[in-house]
Amino acid sequence: MAGIGLGVAALIIVLSVMNGFQKEVRDRMLSVLPHIELFTSGSAALDDWQNLTALAGRHPEVLAGAPYVSAQAMLARDQRLRGVQANGIDPAAEPAVSDLAEQMVMGSLSDLRPGEFGVVLGRTLAESLGLRLGDPVLMLAPQGTVSPAGFAPRMRQLTLVGLFSSGHYEYDSALAFLNVEDARRLFRDSGVAGVRLRIADMMRAPQVVHELAAMLPAGLRLSDWSQNNRTWFAAVQTEKRMMFLILALIVAVAAFNLLSSLVMAVNDKQADIAILRTLGAPPSAVARIFVVQGAFIGVIGTVGGVLLGCLVAFNIDVIVPFIEGALGIEFLPQQIYFISQLPSDPRWSDIGVIAGTSLALSLAATLYPSWRASRLQPAEVLRHD
Repeated sequence: MAGIGLGVAALIIVLSVMNGFQKEVRDRMLSVLPHIELFTSGSAALDDWQNLTALAGRHPEVLAGAPYVSAQAMLARDQRLRGVQANGIDPAAEPAVSDLAEQMVMGSLSDLRPGEFGVVLGRTLAESLGLRLGDPVLMLAPQGTVSPAGFAPRMRQLTLVGLFSSGHYEYDSALAFLNVEDARRLFRDSGVAGVRLRIADMMRAPQVVHELAAMLPAGLRLSDWSQNNRTWFAAVQTEKRMMFLILALIVAVAAFNLLSSLVMAVNDKQADIAILRTLGAPPSAVARIFVVQGAFIGVIGTVGGVLLGCLVAFNIDVIVPFIEGALGIEFLPQQIYFISQLPSDPRWSDIGVIAGTSLALSLAATLYPSWRASRLQPAEVLRHD
């Protein structure tokens, strides 16, 4: 019972923590990234982005839209160079489609005024370049001009007007935001222009994209957050499946121990089984005795494991800090990980699958011992006794 219970509890706790990490990373990603993007090459979509947003807004799931220009660029400060994803945004419309305005730690999005070429950087990126608020930084666009002297990249000096912190290292170290008008001037034909949309239920983004494709003009391309981060989510799902299989071996070992204990019980009770058979008990009745015994062990162990696993998974935000304080250690240092607390997201669907797997393995472990007990011949057993 203890072996089955510990295996079930370990599965519930680990999968809950993995779900928590996935949910935490996803939410932090979508605090900066849009749920859905409508885009086309060049700036054609931006010239009429209000009408595009109005058309998309006819869908009941669409809440708001904002224009954007996106391109790869380089930031240079003294001898330091960093590659960035430069996004041109409308400071007035952006808060409706992302949480960027709430993540500002210095300055504000309203400081991105057209024509002033201000830039908002992630705090990690600014620190790596040695920048402070008000410092100039050089941005190099991917396109340039060709002259007899050679290729000259398009460059523009920007002024750091704000810092944001999303809590996600990848974005805090690689995103730069400009006013959409400044971005259009800087990148011209090298950028991608479009509209960012926020929807009510982000989990329905793939379905909403399919429905919007039939509503909007031809020539537009649509993508949702799950498509843009497909590789990462596929890797997480694969890791979760493999972790389930690996930890399920704990339950399998406990089920094997249950099988071996039942086999030993059959060997010890051969004489009693033979007496039952001589009194008229059919083989099926003898087999049911050991099936019930094994199933009882499996049920008690599974229920105990579910209770223990849920107790830890639902209270991990209290248990982990207590252990850290008692031992004087830190499981998730902020200097290494982008989150400082161990997240947990227990899902009843996972708990149901784990409990069902444990009960199935326990029941399967009773089949061979019960079959063996039912096949005993009373005359052969009693002759030796």
